[in-house]
Amino acid sequence: QVQLVESGGGLVQAGGSLRLSCAASGSIFSINDMGWYRQAPGKQRDLVATITSGASTNYTDSVKERFTISRDNAKNTVYLQMNSLKPEDTAVYYCNAVVFNILGLRGYWGQGTQVTVSS
Repeated sequence: QVQLVESGGGLVQAGGSLRLSCAASGSIFSINDMGWYRQAPGKQRDLVATITSGASTNYTDSVKERFTISRDNAKNTVYLQMNSLKPEDTAVYYCNAVVFNILGLRGYWGQGTQVTVSS
């Protein structure tokens, strides 16, 4: 079993910053890609950013130049630094990790953390 625990969400004014963290624990041999997704009310869950085990990154266009994804492989943790936040960034943010363990290669999700940006 693998657990992903997110933290760092909250309420912030437009233009402010937040840093999300997601720590993976449990039955883990290695972690491939890690990423952040978000889901606004009434909308589908969309990709925000991903990072490979080799630290190659990918961002959705709307967050480029504002958000930075990083990871600490020794701690099985992924981060999302969010700067210049906008009201349209308001959503529940979910962490995802592609984990190799005794069950093989599987994707796991965190429980989500709310980010609210006020105008």
